[in-house]
Amino acid sequence: MKRALILCGGWPGHDPVAVAGRFRGLLEARGCAVETIGSTEPFADAGFLRGFDLLVPVWSYAGTPALPDECAVHIADAVSDGMGIAGCHGGMCDAFRESVLWQFLTGAQWVAHPSNPFYHCTPCVPSPEGAFFREYTVHIEDVDSPITLGLRDFRVRSEQYYLHVDPAVRVLATTRFAREGDEYAPHLTDGPVTMPVAYARRWGRGRIFYSSLGHCDAEFDRFPEALTLMCRGLLWALGEDPE
Repeated sequence: MKRALILCGGWPGHDPVAVAGRFRGLLEARGCAVETIGSTEPFADAGFLRGFDLLVPVWSYAGTPALPDECAVHIADAVSDGMGIAGCHGGMCDAFRESVLWQFLTGAQWVAHPSNPFYHCTPCVPSPEGAFFREYTVHIEDVDSPITLGLRDFRVRSEQYYLHVDPAVRVLATTRFAREGDEYAPHLTDGPVTMPVAYARRWGRGRIFYSSLGHCDAEFDRFPEALTLMCRGLLWALGEDPE
């Protein structure tokens, strides 16, 4: 029986408890034993991750606590030895902003919700619920991956993440930032930008999957394609057949 570890916590605005519960259910339905923790402290033990086949971070940035360097090293070593990582939205690629190793390992870092007047006027205060939501298309780039097989382009209404992405990742799906009719887009002065939404990568013997979809748990019900991507990504990172 394979074993997965869910790290659940951080900023409550991303619905970490419900998202972690959904991911736990998906994994247990495939016969995986799942353990959930609410602190990064166990990672200080270099041997803690031994025996886990998958780490699922559901830990949105909350300012503190940061991920200590030694913990990031222990996680990276475990992935290199064969443990997978799979996660979504801010729960993975905005979990630990201070840790460059975490960013290197996971393949991206969230940097902005561009094209929004609230962001440019008052970026340092709490935003109203849904302030950064917009409707956009998710384009399936890699039609041959077992994670995306059979999926077609689909529309969502959610936060459209602007990421700084490792060029070594295998891009599975993208979205488009275009300037037309958007006065809050100084980053698009040189033209439209194609941004990864979902990708996969290898790190040593480990597999890593990320999707920027999934601002809250309810989005997986509203947009079933996002749920399919996430479910298959979890299984792929676990080393299982996504089908």
